[in-house]
Amino acid sequence: MFKRSTPVLASIDEAKTINFYTQKLGFNFVVNHNGYLIFERDGIHVHLFHCSNPDECRNMGCYIYVTDIETLYAEYQQAGIVHPNGPLKMMPFGLRQFAAVDNNGNIFYFADFEPLI
Repeated sequence: MFKRSTPVLASIDEAKTINFYTQKLGFNFVVNHNGYLIFERDGIHVHLFHCSNPDECRNMGCYIYVTDIETLYAEYQQAGIVHPNGPLKMMPFGLRQFAAVDNNGNIFYFADFEPLI
């Protein structure tokens, strides 16, 4: 039945978001449909809708499971987007993860394996 999930996050500024996602996060820009942005990287899609209230935008986030988490962590450290409280570490629940924040305040958690829930 279920095949995939796509996060839908908030965007305050379209041009800055397109630049951030392509230059910092390494995503490919797919389309801007009247302020609804779509990006893709390695088969993972992220959608963003226009949000005019910055306070509402800063309470969103998602998990993305990846391979080769050390390489991605180094890439995002170099880009300066790793959250100050989100370095790569093993979590008590058995998940190795780190956190990054986009230009809108959305938080991304990147993890190297899917835990059994």
